[in-house]
Amino acid sequence: MTAIKHDLGEWVGKYTNDLYSWAIYKVSDPELAKDLIQDTFLAATEKLASFRGESSPRTWLFSILNYKIIDVYRKKVNQPVETDDQMFSNFFDEHGTWRREKRPVDWRHEEKNPLDDEEFQKVLKECLDALPDQWNMCVKLKYLMNKKGNEICQELGLASTNYWQIIHRAKLQLRECVELNWWNN
Repeated sequence: MTAIKHDLGEWVGKYTNDLYSWAIYKVSDPELAKDLIQDTFLAATEKLASFRGESSPRTWLFSILNYKIIDVYRKKVNQPVETDDQMFSNFFDEHGTWRREKRPVDWRHEEKNPLDDEEFQKVLKECLDALPDQWNMCVKLKYLMNKKGNEICQELGLASTNYWQIIHRAKLQLRECVELNWWNN
């Protein structure tokens, strides 16, 4: 088998901006995104001899980057999350029924989809960033990367019941944050 020559320097110039855009979208931290790109190219340098060209260089680099992003999530998910049990009593009464003042607002009355609104996206991003890291990662993997629950549990080393509890709590907190910062403005 003949060795294939690859110009990693060319790839850096050609793909860095796309990789950075993806990384910042996934981790919402410019410095971390830069570190992930650097780690991606470092890993690519170390594995360049094994790249057989069965996929495009761009696809290969994005694959490496996605693994780097998942590694970040894995490290963060093992950090303990302090929850305020009081928070849940703010939403529900002693019977588990919604408190009248905390019932979800009907968002369907809007004429346009809020996701099409730049200001709404900004509020949503701020609300996501305000979640504990573990919750943020689970929500992003589920709703932004379209991963299935069992995949997320496997990647992050979570029990299924813990994962679904995180998703439930994160959605409650996101809803309240969005309602306070968007609908009540």
